[in-house]
Amino acid sequence: MTQEAILSQLGLIPNVALADQLERIEKNTHGFEKIVKHVMDLHEALKTNESYVALSNTVDLFKIKIDATSKISATEAMEKINHFADKFKVKLQKVDGKETYYVVGFAA
Repeated sequence: MTQEAILSQLGLIPNVALADQLERIEKNTHGFEKIVKHVMDLHEALKTNESYVALSNTVDLFKIKIDATSKISATEAMEKINHFADKFKVKLQKVDGKETYYVVGFAA
């Protein structure tokens, strides 16, 4: 999957700064090539729950953000995230005090 395709799928307009950031994310994410397609699939699946995957502005990792306005939608989003992590053996790190998770990498 190309950098341009990843950025476009995340709803971003590719540019040099975002390409550089994505390159750093790739280097920091263990097993990036094994999980990137699944991360993009999760992004699509979370849209129905007002949640999404994005590039983190604070650390060079993907972040998963739950922005659901209803408890039911937030619960469904969390179920999708947990299923993703379990099925594809992806290690996540919760951000303290937020409904946000960093995709650390393949947890093999």
